[in-house]
Amino acid sequence: MAQLEQFTTPVDAVVSRMRALDAALPARDGVAVFNRVYLAVTQAVDRRIDTGSFPDARAAITLDVRFAERYLTAVEPPGEDRRPPACWRPLLQFRRHPGVRPLQFALAGINAHIGHDLALAVVDACRSLGCAPAELEDEFDRVGDLLASLEERIREDLMPGPDLLQIADPLTHLLASWSLERARDATWAAARALWALRELPDVAVEFTDRLDAAVGFAGRMLLTPLPD
Repeated sequence: MAQLEQFTTPVDAVVSRMRALDAALPARDGVAVFNRVYLAVTQAVDRRIDTGSFPDARAAITLDVRFAERYLTAVEPPGEDRRPPACWRPLLQFRRHPGVRPLQFALAGINAHIGHDLALAVVDACRSLGCAPAELEDEFDRVGDLLASLEERIREDLMPGPDLLQIADPLTHLLASWSLERARDATWAAARALWALRELPDVAVEFTDRLDAAVGFAGRMLLTPLPD
């Protein structure tokens, strides 16, 4: 039990940082919208760890914390010498745009975090734990299943009612172009590729930069301002 407690403190720390963000930001701010979603995800993962749903609690906690830290580093106020990754810049740029709907903010954040941060977090966790990505696949899948269930709830909670959302509504077509399942599959492939490239740092940096740019482009499309 003492060994498990050693690994719970970092989870508490990232949850505290998310709560601080939630308290500091206006409710309609795009980062705040995503932050509420992600806080719920992190708390759900933490509960599953506490109840033994993850066979390897240490691996699950390490992946969860490395994952969250990448998001928090990106959205918390940057220092003078640091720019957020390209995948997060659209959300940071459009976070207060009146033509972007809350559901768009939430999915743009999920896109950035799943499409870019999760692949890098898998590699971070593998280095911390001294293992290969294949040994984290179970934890990756369980976290992904939680995200999928929460994505469904997000769409239900934030999607306009049927009287406002018609078949011709631009939001319907915009959101149909993005899939969490496809993003998860691509992320797992990217994590494995980055792990394979760890002995080729220049190639790994180029791969990471291209991944970041591609995810940022998708995020910019998700944040297309829409008419009321």
